[in-house]
Order: sequence, then C-alpha cells, then structure tokens
Amino acid sequence: MSTCRNVAVTQENAPKRAETNGADRPIARPYVDIVEAPDRVVLSVNLPGVNLENVDVTLEKNVLTIRGRVERPRYEGFRLVYSEFEPGDYERSFHLTAEIDREKIAARMKDGVLTLELPKRAAVIPSRIPVNAG
Repeated sequence: MSTCRNVAVTQENAPKRAETNGADRPIARPYVDIVEAPDRVVLSVNLPGVNLENVDVTLEKNVLTIRGRVERPRYEGFRLVYSEFEPGDYERSFHLTAEIDREKIAARMKDGVLTLELPKRAAVIPSRIPVNAG
C-alpha cells in the first residue's frame, strides 16, 4: 500500500487477474489523479472503454473500491476473424480516513473518466479565527 502525502486517501494494489463468469480476465490498475482542497478530495479515474452501466463504486469498512468492466465491441452482421484487443477489467481501492464525509460522496462518469468528490467533514475543514484588538 502506498500513501499520498497530506491527503485523506491511501491506495491499495489491485490483483493482476480475476476469474469472472468462469473466464480468466486481466485486471488493470487505472490511472488516478488525486487533488485536495481544504473542503474536499477529488479523484479522477481513467476508465477507457468502460460504459456507465459497467462502473461499480462501493464503500465498505473505510475502503472505497472502483471497478470497471470493458466489453468486446460487437459488430452487427460481422464475425470476429482476428483481434488484438483483450477485454478486461479495471480495479482500484483506496482507504479513506475519518476526515471524509462518507454520506456526501458523489460520483459522475464522462468520456471514460470517473470523477469522485469526497467532501471532508465540517469538523476538519480549516477555519480562520478573527483576532480582535484589545
């Protein structure tokens, strides 16, 4: 497991292959950008070839898991003669610290990029305390 410095999220390593529906499929670890603001952490996860219907985001015991499934394209009226494309899956997991407000996590998918917004709890958001004279 590697840790992102000063971020409320740490990451786990994904398995290399998984058995799905009786077929051995490769599992790729998708590229992720993590940015942090005082009030939230945002993850941008690259899932090329994954449709919205094939994305699964779960949160269990402080572990946020992202899975995406790539299907082989189907061509109506054609039969597959040769293919270099091996459909597979994506998987990535992250440990969330107590700073993240789990009830307010939001996810959206656009153009093969899954964006997760992880708001921080109000108690951990820095606030400025005014100093008065006298």
